[in-house]
Amino acid sequence: MGTALITGASAGLGTHFALALAKEGHDLILVARREDRLRQLARLVREKQGVDAHVLAVDMVKKNAVSRLIETVSRQGLTVDMVINNAGFGLRGTFAEMDRARQARMIDLNCRAVMELSHAFLPEMIAARSGAILNVASTAAFQPGPWMAVYYATKAFVLSFSEALHEEVKSHGVHVSALCPGPTRTEFAEIADMSDSELFKRFSSAPEQVVADGLAALKANRAVAVSGFANRLAAGSIRFVPRGLARRIAGSLQKSRQS
Repeated sequence: MGTALITGASAGLGTHFALALAKEGHDLILVARREDRLRQLARLVREKQGVDAHVLAVDMVKKNAVSRLIETVSRQGLTVDMVINNAGFGLRGTFAEMDRARQARMIDLNCRAVMELSHAFLPEMIAARSGAILNVASTAAFQPGPWMAVYYATKAFVLSFSEALHEEVKSHGVHVSALCPGPTRTEFAEIADMSDSELFKRFSSAPEQVVADGLAALKANRAVAVSGFANRLAAGSIRFVPRGLARRIAGSLQKSRQS
């Protein structure tokens, strides 16, 4: 089944991607900051599924971290057949009042790392006429998001970038898809200060279903996969809503969570 590299594998969707792909027989390269969690996950998939799992503890927002990650993969002689660009985080608050450096790190992780990892492994996939890249975007990608301005913008980048790559490489036998989940019950929601909202409690999805939807779209080579019926309905309807109204609705939801 080949080897899948998963970023943000120590928690949330990343862990569920690892479990699902190991069950399918993929060997894994697990990437995240928390080495202890990665080692626990690697031990679990080895014992339960009999696959190989490599652990690479990397903080991808640090300077040259992604380049060093790519060099390590090459030095160890590993061939990457699938990339799951899952690592990312969000921040909620007034843009002008939030820490500038932390918002810049969000852009580095959510956007730059996705681009660099895709660029590193696509040439070999194109040459082999085989391979797959799944970039985790969000339903936030479909409209601007006041009070989560940078996060929404990063996910719009991921969606646009993924759709463009999909078109470029589909004739080469390489699959590229963007997964757009809505609110999902993972650690991400806690970090982004979203899990206490009534909207999240009522409409959040299970991570297992989100992962299944993403992997199904990647196998079918669908450019975009919005996970969940309500999310698909909302994402599809946004094109019929004036931009000004869309941003006011998104802003009112985020602002209400602030209070």
